[in-house]
Amino acid sequence: MEAQNTLFIRGLRIGWADIPQESYLRRIPAISALDTLEFRQPVTFFAGENGSGKSTLLEAIAVAYGFNPEGGTRNYSFSTYDSHSELCDALHLTKNWRRAEWGYFLRAESFYNVATAEDAYTRIDGIPQHYHERSHGESFLKLVQKNFRPESLYLLDEPEAALSPQRQLTLLLEISRCVQAGSQFLIATHSPILLGLPEAEILSFDGGTIRPCAYEDTESYRITKLFLENRRQLLRHMDLL
Repeated sequence: MEAQNTLFIRGLRIGWADIPQESYLRRIPAISALDTLEFRQPVTFFAGENGSGKSTLLEAIAVAYGFNPEGGTRNYSFSTYDSHSELCDALHLTKNWRRAEWGYFLRAESFYNVATAEDAYTRIDGIPQHYHERSHGESFLKLVQKNFRPESLYLLDEPEAALSPQRQLTLLLEISRCVQAGSQFLIATHSPILLGLPEAEILSFDGGTIRPCAYEDTESYRITKLFLENRRQLLRHMDLL
């Protein structure tokens, strides 16, 4: 069976007639040029520069699928600041016959709010997790390990923001384990460690279009490699030495 036939979300279509002409979405080149998009692998990475539209599209997919805009499971209902775009209302998802057993939308910028909600919900269940008593990275990884399950859908927005390189490798292992158990991931990231996951598809948002990109051609990989191999020369060029 082809990988695409096992995905919970196989693709999407944007109904631009439902988006106002004055919307800022029309000023994001990669988003405004998008009509349809297909997902082909259990893990799809959104890569690109800040402001290229990665998180905007990921958030819209999450909300269109039924997740809380700030993150959490589909059962979460809380809001500290309503900032999501109208793209979710114009987004039509192509779903598969398979239904996800579980799912989670996790974003770096609102993790504190999600951790607070998690503490409240787990206290009701009688098993408090005390996320705020751990460091940011420890609580982030703990929440991941608690919620990653087989046959589930996960949308992660810049998960590397809270994690050291070593913990990013741990996250990589957790993602691979879930994929082997039938889960699907859509991940917006700048991390050359996460982007290195074998068999994942990388979609670049740079250059005004969304297109497949080889790992070695991502800016995250190229700039990191340049810095590691030519650190002193680069710093000297920037007048930092």
